[in-house]
Amino acid sequence: MARAVMLQGTGSDVGKTVLVAGLCRAAHRRGLKVRPFKPQNMSNNAAVADIPGEAAGGEIGRGQWLQALACGAPPSVHMNPVLLKPQTDIGSQVVVQGKVLGEARARDYQVLKGQLMDAVMDSWAKVGEGADLVIVEGAGSPAEINLRARDIANMGFATGAGVPVVMVGDIDRGGVIASLAGTHLILPEEDRRMVAGYLINKFRGDVSLFNDGIEAIGQFTGWRCFGVVPWLKAAARLPSEDSVVLERLAAGERRALKVAVPMLSRIANFDDLDPLRAEPQVEVVFVPPGQHLPQDAGLVVIPGSKSTIGDLLQFRGNGWDRDLEAHRRRGGHVIGICGGYQMLGRKVRDPDGIEGGVREADGLGLLDVETVMEPEKTVRNVGARSVAFDLPLSGYEIHLGRTSGPDCGRPVAMIDGVEDGATSADGKVFGTYLHGLFEADAFRARLLESLGVKGGGLDYRAQVERALDDIAAELETCLDCDAIFALAR
Repeated sequence: MARAVMLQGTGSDVGKTVLVAGLCRAAHRRGLKVRPFKPQNMSNNAAVADIPGEAAGGEIGRGQWLQALACGAPPSVHMNPVLLKPQTDIGSQVVVQGKVLGEARARDYQVLKGQLMDAVMDSWAKVGEGADLVIVEGAGSPAEINLRARDIANMGFATGAGVPVVMVGDIDRGGVIASLAGTHLILPEEDRRMVAGYLINKFRGDVSLFNDGIEAIGQFTGWRCFGVVPWLKAAARLPSEDSVVLERLAAGERRALKVAVPMLSRIANFDDLDPLRAEPQVEVVFVPPGQHLPQDAGLVVIPGSKSTIGDLLQFRGNGWDRDLEAHRRRGGHVIGICGGYQMLGRKVRDPDGIEGGVREADGLGLLDVETVMEPEKTVRNVGARSVAFDLPLSGYEIHLGRTSGPDCGRPVAMIDGVEDGATSADGKVFGTYLHGLFEADAFRARLLESLGVKGGGLDYRAQVERALDDIAAELETCLDCDAIFALAR
């Protein structure tokens, strides 16, 4: 079994994913064969990873896909054996080792978790095969002791696998001394023994001003401080992991082209927009419920959704359908991706109730197509080619449903020789099932040019790689990485 160390947080969104990615890249730069692992993740931002021995792919969280990139390793479903994809306020789709197990309400899932530990430990053994080091990411917080009995994400895993823990506290949100001291106080003794120390994340300003804070945390906990991490500006150049960050993306700096993205309640894979956000002439604005789509937007992108019909009904409830009609009357362009593509059609049908109780809904009517939800899920990485620009594309598909209709006669892409997507007669509206199409640099430049904006010159994937290198270099400076890696056992 490979040596391993685990990062857990005093709460959600303390920066664990980026820190694990940075430490993975730091270990990789040292010549170590390092792998990421997250026993349980909750996110509708999913990636397609290999399922060993199978031609089809499986789903993992985008965070583990990014961490695999930081390791210089192909992503595997075993890096994130349990993925929860929220569909309603009380229930989620449960994906185990890349494949859909079914749907579960929150209360039912607490019982199911006991059965999932076998899958977690099976994947844990597979990830560690041949690796020098595995860096594990927790989920949420171990301080949620009401969930400890069947925990598979934090201390339940750490104690079961014998993996030492470094606790992460977020000073940006305030109360970091209390959060660390409080976590120490309420952890059972068995769990407390797994914690080897802590680090502080997202510090702004003169680190020496927190020396008294470090002393106080030491007095309360006895834990060692492995360092204080500054606000990592390079993290903004990394793909977005989950919807927690959306409220920070609701406003942007005015640029040549404004792209409006409605924040659907079950928004999925919105990191599709990250390459556009990276373009210097493009302002991407995520529009929260209760606000109108901006009238000065040149392009509206309707992103993926984990609940197409539910989000379609809420789209109308927000009045965004009227905003979209006005946008079209002004000559604006519209792109729908995956669930957003399905919404753009005339009708969405769900005869088997796969997404919920509503079996049919009228679409937005901007494309002459209809979608029928089907039980079989398409999950695969693909190579493709843009029909409009005759340029290469690459990305992945994760979707239920089949879409057909007259506008499919004007496809967006050719995927393995098969037509994908649909385009309106005037060419200003199109939809596709291809996630990741904006990552293709040449295609993105031509698309922006067609919208009157000069693009080009940005190598998006190289930017992500540089960001990982920058974060790793900064962590080597502010953390005792030697000591953290030496903890691994």
